[in-house]
Amino acid sequence: MKIKYRFLVAVPLVASTLLVNVSASIASLPPIVPRSILFGNPERKNPRISPDGKYLTYLAPDNKNVMQVWIRTIGQQDDRILTNDQKRGIQTYFWTYDGEHLVYQQDTDGDENWHFYAVNVKTEKVRDLTPYEDIQAQLIALDPKSPNEILVGLNLKDPRKHDPYRINLKTGKAKLDTANLGNNVVDAVTDPQLNIRAYEATTPDGGSELFVREAASSPWKTIHKWEPDEEGDAIGFSRDGKRLYLKSNHDANANRLIAINVATGKETVIAQDPQYDISETFLNPVEREIEAVGFYKEKLEWKVLDKSIASDFAAIAKERRGEFKIVDRDLANKTWLVGYVVDDGPIYYYTYNRNSKKSTLLFSNQSKLEGLSLAQKKPISYKSRDGLTIHGYLSTPVGIPSKNLPTVLLVHGGPWDRDTWGFNPMVQLLANRGYAVLQVNFRGSNGYGKDFLNAGNREWGGKMQDDLIDGVNWIVKQGIANPKKIGITGNSYGGYATLAGLTFTPDVFAAGVDIVGPSNLITLLKSIPPFLEPVRKMYSYRVGDPEKEPDLLKSRSPLFFADRIKAPLLIIHGANDPRVKQVESEQIVEAMRKAKKPVEYIVYEDEGHNIVRPENRLNLIVKTEEFFGKHLGGRVEPLRESISDPTSNISNRLGMSK
Repeated sequence: MKIKYRFLVAVPLVASTLLVNVSASIASLPPIVPRSILFGNPERKNPRISPDGKYLTYLAPDNKNVMQVWIRTIGQQDDRILTNDQKRGIQTYFWTYDGEHLVYQQDTDGDENWHFYAVNVKTEKVRDLTPYEDIQAQLIALDPKSPNEILVGLNLKDPRKHDPYRINLKTGKAKLDTANLGNNVVDAVTDPQLNIRAYEATTPDGGSELFVREAASSPWKTIHKWEPDEEGDAIGFSRDGKRLYLKSNHDANANRLIAINVATGKETVIAQDPQYDISETFLNPVEREIEAVGFYKEKLEWKVLDKSIASDFAAIAKERRGEFKIVDRDLANKTWLVGYVVDDGPIYYYTYNRNSKKSTLLFSNQSKLEGLSLAQKKPISYKSRDGLTIHGYLSTPVGIPSKNLPTVLLVHGGPWDRDTWGFNPMVQLLANRGYAVLQVNFRGSNGYGKDFLNAGNREWGGKMQDDLIDGVNWIVKQGIANPKKIGITGNSYGGYATLAGLTFTPDVFAAGVDIVGPSNLITLLKSIPPFLEPVRKMYSYRVGDPEKEPDLLKSRSPLFFADRIKAPLLIIHGANDPRVKQVESEQIVEAMRKAKKPVEYIVYEDEGHNIVRPENRLNLIVKTEEFFGKHLGGRVEPLRESISDPTSNISNRLGMSK
């Protein structure tokens, strides 16, 4: 039910033997870090603890390099595999509160028709809890007071609408729970009995409104309305069901934490920052109180609200360098799992004992990263041409001067997302190969308050793109970047920005790699998948209306300016992408071929909006690294036979134009 509007978010990805004439400075770089370490499957990640504190689970590859859920009894070394996914690997899973089942999510070749599968931790029996064709399942809620059930949204009756179903974990039976929610619902919130007591729905103008009821049998009433340029997100009810917590930026610039009295509608502000949105909430699952909130500034900063955990957060913060998050805890609230993120190494996972205030290292997600000479990510800022302060991050190669370097502008997806501090495999690969890497939180990026977010409305290819070019001008002026050796790449919206950069500012970039980026905003918005239908009006408001404003959208669509492209371009797409259809790449490739422009085009037949299979992911990295090495001059790791090309699931559908 959590749809919201990160429409074009994709995880950043990217790399053949080339003999490159490297400069003396490039030759002084640290040893090449293998792509397989940066982009291969992690050794272990995403640990979780069972509600009773008896088991630890985590994701790790099996002997076929497919990510599975593993389990061990805490205090023992009896690790075993619980799941048997055959292809894409498991990325997301959670414990249920009965303590007997894990539930994981899986689609087919990236089509985003998600199913939920339950695995019994004792019998290892796996069941599809949503065994229906061509549907998408979305988790709504689970709660300790209703341990044998989960509430799931299913678009069984209408692909545009996810009705809530109550699924019994013991029998697997699904029962329609609340049938009177509208077609425009984007979020639903339950009380401890898994009764839907609040929901958020979009309005025809692109805004939204919040409905609540005082009890499961009470009538619905509107408790708040947001304008199209405002945001709100209901989080959860208090234990007694009388208060509803939400993040909202009404009557303020940034998202604040607010408690609403359900009976009276009275609002109480609990936590806020004048510039930065609340990005994290730490909610006690039993007491249903928000104990801490996080504001993402240059780095994540926590504000503790519950004094009873203040000493715990203080002890955790001292354990090691980096940002930390509590990734899980048992229901007794005695054992926490903590993840530490750094910018130049792996994620470190610890168990934290609240009684002793002691932490014990579990593992890092990729131990082979430890001890390597990796780049640090430095926060930077500059002024845009119209006076906005633009924040971002700069990473430069280790061991050589940060002067006159080949540079890559790495653009985040969303676009209503943002880059953060912390480890990024693409950043590390590029910096290790000799590039400076610039990441820009252009206007329209979230986290910086609604004024900054709304400054990006109807500015795809306009001022949002200007912010990126201003970033390029800034890094050139600093003497860091070689103005003749600047590349651009990104996934999703970042792919769009790559196409826009090469068409609207063709003299700025020497090469571009577009990954699942839209080329025509009109066809993009007209092909919004059914499961995003509730937020169509929001896209029309923030991007442009394809029916009423075709000229605006055409003027911002790289497809219609393909003849301007001067720099070599590599385009990559997943054939099953439901968000940015493959035609978005095909049509600009065809236009470039007709105009005799340099373009290479790769399609992964068994992928969608995100390229997740390890063999595909590594192939993508090989191609990108090779491409930038050829056109920007960075070094390239020699190709191993294990990453041969082409493979059966990769095609050059429209051929290659050079």
